Amino acid sequence: MKKVINTPKAPAAIGPYSQGIEASGRLVFFSGQIALDPATGQMVSGGIEAETKQVMRNIEALLQEAGADFSRIAKTTIFLKDFNDFAKVNEIYGSFFREAPPARSTVEVARLPKDAKIEIECIVAI
Repeated sequence: MKKVINTPKAPAAIGPYSQGIEASGRLVFFSGQIALDPATGQMVSGGIEAETKQVMRNIEALLQEAGADFSRIAKTTIFLKDFNDFAKVNEIYGSFFREAPPARSTVEVARLPKDAKIEIECIVAI
């Protein structure tokens, strides 16, 4: 289970993430997911929107295999090739979290595997 940690004494979240998450139970660490189509092993095309949606579908498949859903994600790290894509990613990413989004870090990187535009890794509380 997870509990949101929130205080007005620290800066408010400026996107779909929580200031902090207390996670109890078993923790599962997912490796970073890029926009590979599991059926073909190839990167999806269509830009940052298509890549972000595929990454989130890949995470969803891992969550299902672990017997969990998006509500159990305690922490994510988003790696972006271009921080100018932040708003588009934020909108799509946020649509997967109905309430109590996980704690999150987002960083711009020089390069990702397969020249992906985005990679997301997760820590899940089961």
